[in-house]
Amino acid sequence: MAKLIKIRFHQFGGNDVLRVDRLEQSGPDARQILVSVRAASVNPVDFKIRSGKYPSVQEDRLPYTPGRDVSGIVETCGAQATRFRPGDAIFGMVPVFGGGYAERVVLDERAVADMPVGLDHVQTAAIPLAGQTAYQGLFRRGKLKAGETVLIHGGSGGVGHFAIQLAKAIGARVLTTVSTERVDFVRSLGADTVIDYKTERFEEVARDIDMVFDLIDGETRERSWALLRKGGRLISTLTEPSQERAKELGVTAMRYTVEPDGEELAEIGRLADTGKLKPHIQATFPLEQAADALATVERGHTAGKVVLTCGSAG
Repeated sequence: MAKLIKIRFHQFGGNDVLRVDRLEQSGPDARQILVSVRAASVNPVDFKIRSGKYPSVQEDRLPYTPGRDVSGIVETCGAQATRFRPGDAIFGMVPVFGGGYAERVVLDERAVADMPVGLDHVQTAAIPLAGQTAYQGLFRRGKLKAGETVLIHGGSGGVGHFAIQLAKAIGARVLTTVSTERVDFVRSLGADTVIDYKTERFEEVARDIDMVFDLIDGETRERSWALLRKGGRLISTLTEPSQERAKELGVTAMRYTVEPDGEELAEIGRLADTGKLKPHIQATFPLEQAADALATVERGHTAGKVVLTCGSAG
């Protein structure tokens, strides 16, 4: 079997630890599929893992291939994997143990959905991790409903720009905080009220909020508690919110970690097919330039997503 490119690191550190390795690809287990990768998304969790600051990935997992989501073509299916066939165009989430920065990757068929018809592989690869993080934060954890008001901190990033679109798709009112240079971008996504955190204090604009979707943490979170109405929800992807503070204010607060869910991903894909959700791609890089792509995301203030391309990504 021909050896395939995988981007790996053999020790934790900066981007200089990333290497282009050539390895043989193992086949899928019973309920897995082997996918020829056309594009792979770059996410902040990738540089957290690379730096050794992600608890679920320790030295016993090295060497490690980053990458939590991909779009591509099914090559082979395990004996009990019946949802897809070779040749199907799919997108899906890779387990936390990695593998997306590669020419081939093995996925659990339950973490995969058919590729949205109206998107190319680059756009589609941007969705699984960030899109499902937004979806689960807003709806599974935050119980956001039509007519409610949500304040999204960090609305221009990968998760944030999906969250704005998903909240608008169900009929919620959306406020978001972004930097000056991203104001026009999030307006184009449909945000009702855009707060430039460099020139405005969001407390002077936001009132009686049903849900705060916290993608920033720190001082921003602390200043957000008082904006929630009684019974409101503060949902975060970052550190665990204070349960004492939540009880004192009569609100719900939680931290969560995204979970792969192919059926949920299919629903997000249907929103993309109807034009209610569109990934914004800030930049693409060839797979071999993964270090440059990761550096772009690590510098922060990206608009939407950065994606690696592999082969024909159309």
